[in-house]
Amino acid sequence: MAGQDVARAKSMKERTGADFPLLADPDHAAADAYGVFDLLGDGVATPSAFIVDTDGTIVWSYVGQNAADRPGAETILSHLPGQE
Repeated sequence: MAGQDVARAKSMKERTGADFPLLADPDHAAADAYGVFDLLGDGVATPSAFIVDTDGTIVWSYVGQNAADRPGAETILSHLPGQE
C-alpha cells in the first residue's frame, strides 16, 4: 500500500520492479481502517504488515515502532497459514 496517488504508486512499482498489486491510498482510508495511520505522529501510515485470511480476518499483524521498523519477507512468509 502506498500513501500516494495512483501515478506515484505506479512509478514506485515500476522503479522497484514489484510484481504484486499495489494499492494507492492517497487519502489514507485503508491505513486508517487498519489502525496504522499517524501512530507515530508523522502524518503518514506506520510501516506495518498484515496477513488476512479468505474470510477477511487478520490472522497476523506487525506494526513498526518507528519509520524504519519493518518485518522482513522471511518473517512475514513464516506466518502464512501452514508455515508454522
